[in-house]
Amino acid sequence: MKFLRIGQPGRETPVLQHDGTHFDLSPLTADIDGAFLSGEGVAATRTALQQGELKPLDVDGHRVAPPIAQPGKIVCIGLNYRDHAAETGATLPTEPVVFMKDPSTIVGPYDDVLVPRGSTKTDWEVELGVVIGKTARYLESSATASAYIAGFVLSHDVSEREFQLERGGQWDKGKSCETFNPLGPWLSTPDEITDVQNLALTLSVNGVGRQRGTTADMLFAVDHVVWYLSQFMVLRPGDLINTGTPAGVALGLPGTPYLRADDVVELSIDGLGTARQRFVDA
Repeated sequence: MKFLRIGQPGRETPVLQHDGTHFDLSPLTADIDGAFLSGEGVAATRTALQQGELKPLDVDGHRVAPPIAQPGKIVCIGLNYRDHAAETGATLPTEPVVFMKDPSTIVGPYDDVLVPRGSTKTDWEVELGVVIGKTARYLESSATASAYIAGFVLSHDVSEREFQLERGGQWDKGKSCETFNPLGPWLSTPDEITDVQNLALTLSVNGVGRQRGTTADMLFAVDHVVWYLSQFMVLRPGDLINTGTPAGVALGLPGTPYLRADDVVELSIDGLGTARQRFVDA
Protein backbone atom coordinates (compact mmCIF):
# COMPACT_ATOMS: atom_id res chain seq x y z
CA MET A 1 0.00 0.00 0.00
CA LYS A 2 0.97 3.61 -0.50
CA PHE A 3 0.27 6.12 2.25
CA LEU A 4 0.26 9.89 1.80
CA ARG A 5 -0.67 12.99 3.75
CA ILE A 6 -2.39 15.82 1.92
CA GLY A 7 -2.85 19.39 3.14
CA GLN A 8 -1.16 22.38 4.68
CA PRO A 9 1.17 22.01 7.70
CA GLY A 10 -0.80 21.12 10.79
CA ARG A 11 -3.92 20.24 8.76
CA GLU A 12 -2.80 17.15 6.86
CA THR A 13 -5.27 14.44 5.91
CA PRO A 14 -4.10 10.80 5.93
CA VAL A 15 -4.61 9.20 2.53
CA LEU A 16 -4.30 5.82 0.83
CA GLN A 17 -3.33 5.74 -2.84
CA HIS A 18 -4.54 2.59 -4.61
CA ASP A 19 -4.80 1.93 -8.35
CA GLY A 20 -4.72 5.63 -9.16
CA THR A 21 -7.43 6.58 -6.66
CA HIS A 22 -6.91 8.42 -3.38
CA PHE A 23 -8.96 7.42 -0.34
CA ASP A 24 -9.58 9.41 2.84
CA LEU A 25 -8.25 7.56 5.89
CA SER A 26 -9.57 10.07 8.42
CA PRO A 27 -12.26 7.65 9.68
CA LEU A 28 -9.50 5.17 10.56
CA THR A 29 -6.70 7.35 11.89
CA ALA A 30 -5.85 10.94 12.72
CA ASP A 31 -2.43 10.65 11.05
CA ILE A 32 0.18 8.39 9.44
CA ASP A 33 2.32 8.19 12.55
CA GLY A 34 3.99 5.69 14.82
CA ALA A 35 0.73 4.66 16.47
CA PHE A 36 -0.89 3.93 13.10
CA LEU A 37 2.12 2.04 11.74
CA SER A 38 2.74 -0.04 14.86
CA GLY A 39 -0.87 -0.92 15.66
CA GLU A 40 -3.69 -2.27 13.53
CA GLY A 41 -3.75 0.72 11.20
CA VAL A 42 -2.27 -0.94 8.13
CA ALA A 43 -4.38 -4.09 8.52
CA ALA A 44 -7.52 -2.04 9.17
CA THR A 45 -6.83 0.00 6.04
CA ARG A 46 -6.47 -3.14 3.94
CA THR A 47 -9.73 -4.54 5.29
CA ALA A 48 -11.63 -1.29 4.76
CA LEU A 49 -10.35 -1.09 1.19
CA GLN A 50 -11.36 -4.66 0.41
CA GLN A 51 -14.83 -4.08 1.85
CA GLY A 52 -15.35 -0.84 -0.05
CA GLU A 53 -15.62 1.27 3.10
CA LEU A 54 -13.16 4.01 2.11
CA LYS A 55 -14.35 7.18 0.41
CA PRO A 56 -12.45 8.57 -2.59
CA LEU A 57 -10.75 11.93 -2.05
CA ASP A 58 -10.01 14.62 -4.64
CA VAL A 59 -6.41 15.71 -3.99
CA ASP A 60 -5.93 17.89 -7.07
CA GLY A 61 -4.53 21.30 -6.21
CA HIS A 62 -3.72 20.34 -2.64
CA ARG A 63 -0.25 20.27 -1.08
CA VAL A 64 1.44 16.89 -0.85
CA ALA A 65 2.77 16.76 2.70
CA PRO A 66 5.48 14.45 4.05
CA PRO A 67 3.93 10.96 4.08
CA ILE A 68 4.61 10.45 7.79
CA ALA A 69 4.11 12.70 10.78
CA GLN A 70 7.25 14.20 12.31
CA PRO A 71 9.20 11.26 13.74
CA GLY A 72 10.86 11.05 17.12
CA LYS A 73 14.24 10.92 15.41
CA ILE A 74 16.00 10.80 12.07
CA VAL A 75 19.05 8.55 12.03
CA CYS A 76 21.40 8.81 9.05
CA ILE A 77 24.07 6.52 7.64
CA GLY A 78 27.09 8.22 6.07
CA LEU A 79 29.40 6.89 3.36
CA ASN A 80 27.17 3.89 2.70
CA TYR A 81 27.82 3.71 -1.06
CA ARG A 82 31.22 2.66 -2.38
CA ASP A 83 31.25 5.24 -5.17
CA HIS A 84 30.25 8.10 -2.84
CA ALA A 85 33.00 7.22 -0.37
CA ALA A 86 35.48 7.13 -3.25
CA GLU A 87 34.45 10.51 -4.67
CA THR A 88 34.91 12.20 -1.28
CA GLY A 89 38.29 10.54 -0.69
CA ALA A 90 37.04 8.69 2.38
CA THR A 91 38.21 5.27 3.49
CA LEU A 92 35.46 2.66 3.24
CA PRO A 93 33.97 2.26 6.72
CA THR A 94 34.07 -1.13 8.41
CA GLU A 95 30.94 -0.30 10.41
CA PRO A 96 28.06 2.04 9.58
CA VAL A 97 28.82 5.73 10.10
CA VAL A 98 25.93 7.10 12.15
CA PHE A 99 24.75 10.65 12.74
CA MET A 100 21.46 12.32 13.65
CA LYS A 101 19.31 14.91 11.93
CA ASP A 102 16.74 17.23 13.48
CA PRO A 103 13.28 15.66 12.90
CA SER A 104 11.78 19.11 12.28
CA THR A 105 13.75 19.30 9.01
CA ILE A 106 11.08 17.18 7.32
CA VAL A 107 8.97 18.96 4.69
CA GLY A 108 6.88 17.81 1.75
CA PRO A 109 8.30 16.49 -1.53
CA TYR A 110 7.39 19.63 -3.49
CA ASP A 111 7.96 22.23 -0.78
CA ASP A 112 10.60 24.93 -1.12
CA VAL A 113 13.94 24.31 0.59
CA LEU A 114 15.68 27.17 2.39
CA VAL A 115 19.33 27.92 1.63
CA PRO A 116 20.67 28.88 5.10
CA ARG A 117 22.01 32.34 5.83
CA GLY A 118 25.74 32.41 5.17
CA SER A 119 25.65 29.17 3.21
CA THR A 120 28.18 28.64 0.42
CA LYS A 121 28.00 24.83 0.13
CA THR A 122 24.40 23.62 0.23
CA ASP A 123 24.46 20.15 -1.35
CA TRP A 124 22.05 17.46 -2.53
CA GLU A 125 21.75 13.77 -1.56
CA VAL A 126 19.06 11.42 -2.81
CA GLU A 127 18.50 8.63 -0.28
CA LEU A 128 16.33 5.63 0.45
CA GLY A 129 14.43 6.30 3.67
CA VAL A 130 13.34 3.46 5.96
CA VAL A 131 10.44 4.00 8.36
CA ILE A 132 10.27 1.87 11.50
CA GLY A 133 7.01 0.07 12.30
CA LYS A 134 7.78 -1.71 15.59
CA THR A 135 9.98 -0.91 18.55
CA ALA A 136 13.41 -2.42 17.85
CA ARG A 137 16.01 -2.90 20.58
CA TYR A 138 18.93 -5.31 20.53
CA LEU A 139 17.69 -7.29 17.55
CA GLU A 140 19.24 -10.74 17.40
CA SER A 141 20.33 -10.54 13.78
CA SER A 142 19.79 -8.72 10.51
CA ALA A 143 17.57 -11.62 9.44
CA THR A 144 14.90 -10.40 11.86
CA ALA A 145 15.08 -6.73 10.91
CA SER A 146 12.55 -6.71 8.07
CA ALA A 147 9.73 -7.42 10.55
CA TYR A 148 10.40 -4.02 12.15
CA ILE A 149 10.13 -1.99 8.94
CA ALA A 150 6.86 -0.21 8.17
CA GLY A 151 7.91 0.93 4.72
CA PHE A 152 10.19 2.87 2.42
CA VAL A 153 10.22 6.45 1.22
CA LEU A 154 12.11 8.83 -1.09
CA SER A 155 14.23 11.09 1.10
CA HIS A 156 16.42 14.12 0.31
CA ASP A 157 19.20 14.55 2.86
CA VAL A 158 20.11 18.16 2.04
CA SER A 159 23.48 19.09 3.54
CA GLU A 160 25.52 22.26 4.07
CA ARG A 161 29.09 21.03 3.66
CA GLU A 162 30.89 23.98 5.24
CA PHE A 163 28.69 23.72 8.33
CA GLN A 164 29.13 19.94 8.30
CA LEU A 165 32.88 19.64 7.75
CA GLU A 166 34.56 22.98 8.43
CA ARG A 167 32.70 24.42 11.41
CA GLY A 168 33.69 22.39 14.42
CA GLY A 169 34.05 18.85 13.17
CA GLN A 170 30.61 17.37 13.77
CA TRP A 171 28.06 16.68 11.07
CA ASP A 172 24.69 17.42 12.65
CA LYS A 173 24.65 21.18 12.17
CA GLY A 174 25.31 20.77 8.45
CA LYS A 175 22.36 18.41 8.24
CA SER A 176 19.77 20.02 10.50
CA CYS A 177 19.04 23.36 8.87
CA GLU A 178 15.38 24.24 8.42
CA THR A 179 13.63 22.28 5.58
CA PHE A 180 16.71 20.08 4.99
CA ASN A 181 14.78 16.78 4.65
CA PRO A 182 12.10 16.79 1.95
CA LEU A 183 10.28 13.46 2.14
CA GLY A 184 7.87 11.59 -0.09
CA PRO A 185 5.59 11.71 -2.02
CA TRP A 186 4.40 8.46 -0.45
CA LEU A 187 5.34 5.73 2.01
CA SER A 188 5.35 2.30 0.36
CA THR A 189 4.75 -0.73 2.53
CA PRO A 190 7.38 -3.47 2.06
CA ASP A 191 5.06 -5.63 -0.07
CA GLU A 192 5.13 -2.88 -2.74
CA ILE A 193 8.90 -3.22 -3.18
CA THR A 194 10.14 -6.41 -4.84
CA ASP A 195 13.79 -6.01 -3.83
CA VAL A 196 14.85 -3.09 -1.67
CA GLN A 197 18.49 -3.82 -2.52
CA ASN A 198 17.90 -3.33 -6.24
CA LEU A 199 16.36 0.12 -6.59
CA ALA A 200 17.63 2.85 -8.92
CA LEU A 201 18.14 6.32 -7.43
CA THR A 202 18.47 9.47 -9.58
CA LEU A 203 18.83 13.20 -8.97
CA SER A 204 19.18 16.19 -11.27
CA VAL A 205 19.86 19.89 -10.66
CA ASN A 206 18.28 22.35 -13.10
CA GLY A 207 17.76 19.47 -15.50
CA VAL A 208 21.37 18.26 -15.38
CA GLY A 209 21.79 14.70 -14.12
CA ARG A 210 24.03 14.54 -11.06
CA GLN A 211 23.32 11.25 -9.28
CA ARG A 212 22.50 7.85 -10.72
CA GLY A 213 22.97 4.86 -8.49
CA THR A 214 21.45 1.70 -7.13
CA THR A 215 20.82 0.39 -3.64
CA ALA A 216 22.70 -2.74 -4.73
CA ASP A 217 25.87 -0.70 -4.12
CA MET A 218 25.20 -0.11 -0.44
CA LEU A 219 28.07 -1.14 1.81
CA PHE A 220 25.59 -2.02 4.56
CA ALA A 221 22.21 -3.33 3.44
CA VAL A 222 18.94 -2.08 4.88
CA ASP A 223 18.37 -5.04 7.20
CA HIS A 224 21.92 -4.80 8.51
CA VAL A 225 21.50 -1.08 9.20
CA VAL A 226 18.30 -1.62 11.20
CA TRP A 227 19.88 -4.44 13.18
CA TYR A 228 23.06 -2.42 13.78
CA LEU A 229 21.28 0.70 14.98
CA SER A 230 19.18 -1.36 17.41
CA GLN A 231 22.39 -2.29 19.24
CA PHE A 232 23.01 1.37 20.14
CA MET A 233 19.57 3.00 20.38
CA VAL A 234 15.92 2.08 20.59
CA LEU A 235 14.22 2.47 17.22
CA ARG A 236 10.58 3.45 17.68
CA PRO A 237 7.57 3.36 15.37
CA GLY A 238 7.62 6.27 12.96
CA ASP A 239 11.38 6.87 13.22
CA LEU A 240 13.13 7.55 9.90
CA ILE A 241 16.48 6.13 8.79
CA ASN A 242 18.26 7.77 5.85
CA THR A 243 20.46 5.03 4.41
CA GLY A 244 23.10 6.98 2.48
CA THR A 245 23.62 8.44 -0.99
CA PRO A 246 25.41 7.36 -4.17
CA ALA A 247 28.10 9.34 -5.98
CA GLY A 248 27.39 12.62 -7.72
CA VAL A 249 27.08 15.17 -4.91
CA ALA A 250 28.65 18.61 -5.34
CA LEU A 251 31.20 17.79 -2.63
CA GLY A 252 32.60 15.03 -4.83
CA LEU A 253 32.48 16.95 -8.13
CA PRO A 254 35.20 19.65 -8.08
CA GLY A 255 34.07 22.75 -9.94
CA THR A 256 30.39 21.85 -9.71
CA PRO A 257 28.39 24.72 -8.20
CA TYR A 258 26.58 24.18 -4.94
CA LEU A 259 22.89 25.00 -4.65
CA ARG A 260 21.68 28.58 -4.75
CA ALA A 261 18.31 30.33 -4.71
CA ASP A 262 16.12 29.45 -7.74
CA ASP A 263 17.88 26.14 -8.35
CA VAL A 264 15.51 23.20 -8.84
CA VAL A 265 16.32 19.65 -7.74
CA GLU A 266 14.38 16.63 -9.01
CA LEU A 267 14.92 13.18 -7.54
CA SER A 268 13.39 9.72 -7.72
CA ILE A 269 13.68 6.13 -6.54
CA ASP A 270 12.09 3.11 -8.23
CA GLY A 271 8.66 2.46 -6.72
CA LEU A 272 8.85 5.47 -4.41
CA GLY A 273 7.95 8.26 -6.81
CA THR A 274 9.52 11.52 -7.86
CA ALA A 275 9.99 14.76 -5.91
CA ARG A 276 10.87 18.30 -6.95
CA GLN A 277 12.11 21.14 -4.77
CA ARG A 278 12.93 24.76 -5.51
CA PHE A 279 15.65 26.34 -3.39
CA VAL A 280 15.07 29.81 -1.95
CA ASP A 281 17.05 32.06 0.35
CA ALA A 282 16.20 31.72 4.04
